[in-house]
Amino acid sequence: MPSPVLLVIAHGSRDPRHAATVHALTERVRALRPGLRVETGFLEFNAPSVPRLLERLAAEGAEDVVTLPLLLTRAFHAKADIPSVLREARTRLPRLRVRQAEVLGPSPLLNAALEQRLYEAGVSPGDKSSTGLVLASAGSTDPEAIAVIAEIARELRHTGWCAVRPAFASASLPRTEDAVRDLRADGVRRVAVAPYVIAPGRLPDRIFAGAAEADVVADVLGAAPELARLLVRRYDEARVAERFAAAG
Repeated sequence: MPSPVLLVIAHGSRDPRHAATVHALTERVRALRPGLRVETGFLEFNAPSVPRLLERLAAEGAEDVVTLPLLLTRAFHAKADIPSVLREARTRLPRLRVRQAEVLGPSPLLNAALEQRLYEAGVSPGDKSSTGLVLASAGSTDPEAIAVIAEIARELRHTGWCAVRPAFASASLPRTEDAVRDLRADGVRRVAVAPYVIAPGRLPDRIFAGAAEADVVADVLGAAPELARLLVRRYDEARVAERFAAAG
Protein backbone atom coordinates (compact mmCIF):
# COMPACT_ATOMS: atom_id res chain seq x y z
CA MET A 1 0.00 0.00 0.00
CA PRO A 2 1.22 3.56 -0.68
CA SER A 3 2.59 5.52 2.24
CA PRO A 4 0.22 8.06 3.79
CA VAL A 5 0.47 11.58 2.43
CA LEU A 6 2.42 13.92 4.69
CA LEU A 7 0.47 17.17 5.07
CA VAL A 8 2.52 19.87 6.75
CA ILE A 9 0.22 22.42 8.40
CA ALA A 10 1.65 25.93 8.76
CA HIS A 11 -0.08 28.89 10.35
CA GLY A 12 0.32 31.25 7.40
CA SER A 13 1.20 34.93 7.26
CA ARG A 14 0.66 38.06 5.19
CA ASP A 15 4.46 38.23 5.01
CA PRO A 16 5.51 36.42 1.81
CA ARG A 17 8.76 35.28 3.46
CA HIS A 18 6.72 32.97 5.68
CA ALA A 19 5.25 30.80 2.92
CA ALA A 20 8.52 30.83 0.99
CA THR A 21 10.36 29.47 4.04
CA VAL A 22 7.75 26.80 4.67
CA HIS A 23 7.93 25.63 1.05
CA ALA A 24 11.73 25.54 1.20
CA LEU A 25 11.50 23.33 4.27
CA THR A 26 9.04 20.91 2.68
CA GLU A 27 11.31 20.70 -0.37
CA ARG A 28 14.05 19.48 1.94
CA VAL A 29 11.67 16.86 3.30
CA ARG A 30 10.93 15.63 -0.21
CA ALA A 31 14.65 15.32 -0.86
CA LEU A 32 15.08 13.27 2.32
CA ARG A 33 12.20 10.90 1.54
CA PRO A 34 11.91 10.46 -2.24
CA GLY A 35 8.59 8.97 -3.24
CA LEU A 36 6.73 10.35 -0.25
CA ARG A 37 3.99 12.77 -1.22
CA VAL A 38 4.46 15.94 0.84
CA GLU A 39 1.86 18.71 0.75
CA THR A 40 1.63 22.05 2.55
CA GLY A 41 -1.57 23.61 3.85
CA PHE A 42 -2.16 26.81 5.81
CA LEU A 43 -4.57 27.75 8.59
CA GLU A 44 -4.96 31.31 7.33
CA PHE A 45 -3.61 34.03 5.01
CA ASN A 46 -2.03 31.64 2.49
CA ALA A 47 -3.32 29.05 0.03
CA PRO A 48 -4.13 26.27 -0.08
CA SER A 49 -6.15 26.15 3.12
CA VAL A 50 -6.06 22.85 4.99
CA PRO A 51 -9.75 22.01 4.26
CA ARG A 52 -9.36 22.72 0.53
CA LEU A 53 -6.20 20.66 0.35
CA LEU A 54 -7.81 17.70 2.10
CA GLU A 55 -10.75 17.93 -0.31
CA ARG A 56 -8.33 17.85 -3.23
CA LEU A 57 -6.46 14.86 -1.83
CA ALA A 58 -9.71 12.96 -1.36
CA ALA A 59 -10.83 13.82 -4.91
CA GLU A 60 -7.51 12.49 -6.23
CA GLY A 61 -8.04 9.17 -4.49
CA ALA A 62 -5.80 9.56 -1.46
CA GLU A 63 -6.95 7.40 1.45
CA ASP A 64 -4.53 8.15 4.28
CA VAL A 65 -3.03 11.45 5.48
CA VAL A 66 -0.68 12.24 8.35
CA THR A 67 -0.99 15.92 9.27
CA LEU A 68 2.02 17.49 10.93
CA PRO A 69 1.64 20.85 12.70
CA LEU A 70 4.60 23.08 11.89
CA LEU A 71 4.69 24.26 15.49
CA LEU A 72 7.43 24.26 18.10
CA THR A 73 5.15 23.87 21.14
CA ARG A 74 1.73 22.46 21.94
CA ALA A 75 -0.39 25.56 22.30
CA PHE A 76 -3.77 26.75 20.98
CA HIS A 77 -3.23 25.84 17.33
CA ALA A 78 -2.09 22.30 18.14
CA LYS A 79 -4.69 21.68 20.86
CA ALA A 80 -7.78 23.38 19.41
CA ASP A 81 -7.44 25.00 16.00
CA ILE A 82 -5.98 22.11 14.01
CA PRO A 83 -8.03 19.34 15.72
CA SER A 84 -11.20 21.32 14.93
CA VAL A 85 -10.28 21.63 11.25
CA LEU A 86 -9.47 17.92 11.07
CA ARG A 87 -12.71 16.88 12.80
CA GLU A 88 -14.71 18.81 10.23
CA ALA A 89 -12.70 17.22 7.42
CA ARG A 90 -13.35 13.71 8.74
CA THR A 91 -17.08 14.44 8.76
CA ARG A 92 -17.08 15.80 5.20
CA LEU A 93 -14.60 13.25 3.84
CA PRO A 94 -15.38 9.95 5.59
CA ARG A 95 -13.25 7.89 3.19
CA LEU A 96 -10.13 9.90 3.92
CA ARG A 97 -8.22 8.75 7.00
CA VAL A 98 -6.67 11.79 8.69
CA ARG A 99 -4.27 11.67 11.65
CA GLN A 100 -2.43 14.41 13.53
CA ALA A 101 1.25 13.93 14.37
CA GLU A 102 2.97 15.55 17.31
CA VAL A 103 4.32 19.09 17.14
CA LEU A 104 8.02 19.49 16.44
CA GLY A 105 9.27 20.54 19.84
CA PRO A 106 10.91 20.01 22.09
CA SER A 107 13.67 18.08 20.33
CA PRO A 108 17.47 17.89 20.36
CA LEU A 109 17.31 18.46 16.60
CA LEU A 110 15.70 21.86 17.18
CA ASN A 111 18.38 22.77 19.72
CA ALA A 112 21.05 21.72 17.22
CA ALA A 113 19.46 23.85 14.49
CA LEU A 114 19.26 26.82 16.85
CA GLU A 115 22.93 26.58 17.81
CA GLN A 116 23.92 26.18 14.16
CA ARG A 117 22.14 29.45 13.37
CA LEU A 118 24.11 31.09 16.19
CA TYR A 119 27.40 29.78 14.78
CA GLU A 120 26.44 31.12 11.35
CA ALA A 121 25.80 34.51 12.98
CA GLY A 122 29.32 34.65 14.40
CA VAL A 123 29.32 32.74 17.70
CA SER A 124 31.94 30.00 17.88
CA PRO A 125 31.64 27.01 20.24
CA GLY A 126 34.51 28.45 22.27
CA ASP A 127 32.55 31.67 22.83
CA LYS A 128 29.68 30.02 24.68
CA SER A 129 31.21 30.21 28.15
CA SER A 130 31.47 34.02 27.90
CA THR A 131 28.21 34.64 26.06
CA GLY A 132 24.72 35.04 27.46
CA LEU A 133 21.91 33.71 25.31
CA VAL A 134 18.36 34.98 24.89
CA LEU A 135 16.03 32.23 23.67
CA ALA A 136 13.36 34.33 21.96
CA SER A 137 10.10 32.61 21.04
CA ALA A 138 6.82 33.89 19.63
CA GLY A 139 5.02 33.62 22.97
CA SER A 140 1.77 32.04 24.09
CA THR A 141 -0.96 32.28 26.71
CA ASP A 142 -0.73 28.51 27.18
CA PRO A 143 1.20 27.63 30.39
CA GLU A 144 2.38 24.33 28.88
CA ALA A 145 4.00 26.12 25.95
CA ILE A 146 5.69 28.66 28.24
CA ALA A 147 6.99 25.86 30.46
CA VAL A 148 8.50 24.12 27.44
CA ILE A 149 10.42 27.25 26.45
CA ALA A 150 11.70 27.64 30.02
CA GLU A 151 12.85 24.01 30.04
CA ILE A 152 14.66 24.41 26.71
CA ALA A 153 16.44 27.46 28.14
CA ARG A 154 17.56 25.34 31.11
CA GLU A 155 18.80 22.60 28.77
CA LEU A 156 20.78 25.07 26.69
CA ARG A 157 22.35 26.51 29.84
CA HIS A 158 23.87 23.09 30.49
CA THR A 159 25.53 23.04 27.05
CA GLY A 160 28.05 25.72 27.98
CA TRP A 161 26.38 29.15 27.68
CA CYS A 162 27.23 31.35 30.65
CA ALA A 163 23.53 32.25 31.04
CA VAL A 164 20.31 31.64 29.12
CA ARG A 165 17.11 33.65 29.42
CA PRO A 166 13.79 32.91 27.71
CA ALA A 167 11.95 35.80 26.06
CA PHE A 168 8.70 36.22 24.15
CA ALA A 169 7.46 38.40 21.30
CA SER A 170 3.84 38.37 22.51
CA ALA A 171 1.44 37.19 25.23
CA SER A 172 4.18 36.52 27.81
CA LEU A 173 7.07 38.31 29.47
CA PRO A 174 9.91 39.18 29.37
CA ARG A 175 10.32 40.72 25.93
CA THR A 176 13.55 40.18 24.03
CA GLU A 177 14.92 43.65 24.82
CA ASP A 178 14.26 43.15 28.54
CA ALA A 179 16.07 39.80 28.59
CA VAL A 180 19.06 41.37 26.82
CA ARG A 181 19.18 44.19 29.37
CA ASP A 182 18.80 41.77 32.30
CA LEU A 183 21.82 39.80 31.10
CA ARG A 184 23.81 43.03 30.81
CA ALA A 185 22.74 43.99 34.34
CA ASP A 186 24.00 40.62 35.57
CA GLY A 187 27.43 41.44 34.17
CA VAL A 188 27.28 39.44 30.94
CA ARG A 189 29.41 41.35 28.45
CA ARG A 190 28.44 39.51 25.25
CA VAL A 191 24.81 38.71 24.49
CA ALA A 192 23.41 36.63 21.64
CA VAL A 193 19.76 36.34 20.64
CA ALA A 194 18.44 33.13 19.10
CA PRO A 195 14.93 33.35 17.59
CA TYR A 196 13.15 30.09 18.40
CA VAL A 197 10.78 30.47 15.47
CA ILE A 198 10.63 28.72 12.11
CA ALA A 199 9.74 31.37 9.55
CA PRO A 200 9.88 35.16 9.21
CA GLY A 201 6.79 37.23 9.97
CA ARG A 202 5.31 39.80 12.32
CA LEU A 203 6.36 38.20 15.61
CA PRO A 204 9.88 37.30 14.47
CA ASP A 205 10.27 40.92 13.35
CA ARG A 206 9.44 41.96 16.92
CA ILE A 207 12.19 39.66 18.16
CA PHE A 208 14.72 41.24 15.80
CA ALA A 209 13.63 44.74 16.82
CA GLY A 210 14.04 43.80 20.48
CA ALA A 211 17.51 42.40 19.81
CA ALA A 212 18.94 45.76 18.72
CA GLU A 213 21.23 45.97 21.77
CA ALA A 214 22.52 42.39 21.46
CA ASP A 215 25.99 41.65 20.09
CA VAL A 216 24.90 38.70 17.93
CA VAL A 217 21.49 37.95 16.45
CA ALA A 218 20.86 34.61 14.77
CA ASP A 219 18.44 34.02 11.92
CA VAL A 220 15.15 32.14 12.25
CA LEU A 221 15.40 28.35 12.09
CA GLY A 222 14.02 28.33 8.55
CA ALA A 223 14.63 25.40 6.24
CA ALA A 224 17.41 23.98 8.39
CA PRO A 225 18.36 20.39 7.56
CA GLU A 226 17.75 19.44 11.20
CA LEU A 227 14.13 20.62 10.88
CA ALA A 228 13.61 18.59 7.73
CA ARG A 229 14.92 15.48 9.51
CA LEU A 230 12.62 16.23 12.43
CA LEU A 231 9.56 16.45 10.17
CA VAL A 232 10.37 13.03 8.75
CA ARG A 233 10.87 11.69 12.28
CA ARG A 234 7.50 12.99 13.49
CA TYR A 235 5.82 11.49 10.41
CA ASP A 236 7.41 8.10 11.10
CA GLU A 237 6.52 8.30 14.80
CA ALA A 238 2.86 8.95 13.94
CA ARG A 239 2.79 5.86 11.70
CA VAL A 240 4.44 3.69 14.36
CA ALA A 241 2.03 4.96 17.04
CA GLU A 242 -0.91 4.09 14.82
CA ARG A 243 0.37 0.56 14.25
CA PHE A 244 0.83 0.04 17.99
CA ALA A 245 -2.68 1.35 18.66
CA ALA A 246 -4.12 -1.01 16.06
CA ALA A 247 -2.19 -3.97 17.51
CA GLY A 248 -3.33 -3.15 21.05
